[in-house]
Amino acid sequence: MVGGRTLRAEALRLRLTGLITENGSTEGLCAAICELLGRAIPFDYACLATTDPSTGLITGVVKTDSGDSADEEFARYEYGMNDDYLQFSDLVRRPVPVAVLQTETGGQPERSRRFREFLRPRFSHGHEMRAAFRTGGRMWGAIGLYRSTGPGGFTQDEADLVETICELVAIGLRSSLVIGTAGTALSITGPAAMVIDANNELLSVTSAAQQRIEELGGIHWGALPMSLTAMTAAARAHELGSAVAPRSRIRTASGQWLVVHAAALTTANGRTGDVVITLEIAGAPEIVPLVVASFGLTNREEDVASLVLQGVDTAGISRSLYLSPYTVQDHLKSIFAKAGVGSRRELTAKVFFEQYAPRIGSARGPDGWFR
Repeated sequence: MVGGRTLRAEALRLRLTGLITENGSTEGLCAAICELLGRAIPFDYACLATTDPSTGLITGVVKTDSGDSADEEFARYEYGMNDDYLQFSDLVRRPVPVAVLQTETGGQPERSRRFREFLRPRFSHGHEMRAAFRTGGRMWGAIGLYRSTGPGGFTQDEADLVETICELVAIGLRSSLVIGTAGTALSITGPAAMVIDANNELLSVTSAAQQRIEELGGIHWGALPMSLTAMTAAARAHELGSAVAPRSRIRTASGQWLVVHAAALTTANGRTGDVVITLEIAGAPEIVPLVVASFGLTNREEDVASLVLQGVDTAGISRSLYLSPYTVQDHLKSIFAKAGVGSRRELTAKVFFEQYAPRIGSARGPDGWFR
């Protein structure tokens, strides 16, 4: 049985490697991963999310069923209740970032508020498996797999199978988010800000924010995209003491990076339940760390690469990081190999052409980065 399971896992990894190579967009890759998993592990519904590796907040989702998604409720249970079972922020810190709710609760899934109040009554889901896709200690995505009520729950063998592909999926998502083909960015001017009321409805919005909502897959004066719904829930949770900062870097369909911030609003009489969200075009300090992370570097290699991109020479890197020049050179060789370049100049050029070149001709802001 062990041998058969190994062969099955190897076949899944091989096919997944092909998908990562073939798909140029993050959304396309997510949909293909769900389809592939459905052949290996039958499920009734799946939701695969990309996440900001710094905060763990959802930045986009692909679902196998486009029906009633109840995104606001999902976000509230995910970010507003930090003591529930199998939250992604918990899974990513575990030695094994995959778990089955039935097993986790000792055969009593109703012990989970998410299951008891949301999954079962809203969708008739009776079984849940969750996984966090991480590499290098960072979560780049997560998935929830669901089956209807009944005896056919997820098995440990199925959880083990998902575990074998978690890091590979994370690497694929990371690469697609950072290196995916960019289209033509929208010409949006003016501040992009909006206020979401206590009922998760759009209360007020600037003209630029209206365009951003639609660009991110939402509907103006209608359903917000999941990325902004997650930010709203995270802002309310942060106001109540959650350590998760309501901040994300989100890549639009055109390849443009945005930095999104959210905060709960208060009045002289106390909390209102309203949340303000701002969206700004990301500058170099926001984007370059993501590009560097896409190379799969170690933490120390990322430190060295960051200094290289700032133009610091070997002696300066050695002093800054308390490393010998020989150790710096060893790190540089590893960085060049992982990034597919042969020199400092080529490394800088790689970052430039993948992130700067598509913006050439655009106006620049005070920091020198393209607007």
